Amino acid sequence: MSGWKRWQDYATMAFGVLLFVTPFVFGDATQTVAAASACIIGALLFLAGLLAARMRDAGSVELIPVVLGVVAFVAPWLLGFTAVTAVAWAAWILGVLAVLNAGGTFLAADRRAAARPMSEV
Repeated sequence: MSGWKRWQDYATMAFGVLLFVTPFVFGDATQTVAAASACIIGALLFLAGLLAARMRDAGSVELIPVVLGVVAFVAPWLLGFTAVTAVAWAAWILGVLAVLNAGGTFLAADRRAAARPMSEV
């Protein structure tokens, strides 16, 4: 599959944008730790999706959004902004979606590579 054709990469980029804009949409931009972490993790998630979309065979690059999804999920507890509910819930939901999306893509690519005959490798 050539680059720019996997819908999962576009979904990862959308998750990054949604996480980035959450503090501004819900008026929590004054909560500096919550807003900063949402913006940084959202921007990194967007860039990871962009990188994966750019590559013809994303392969192990799909692990980057998985790691960022886990970081987004645990960030409200680690950084102490669970009281900023809109940003915390966005981080939890988008973190889980990013892990499921990119993890599924990574596992599917791994299965396709394992099923490929040795003559094609």
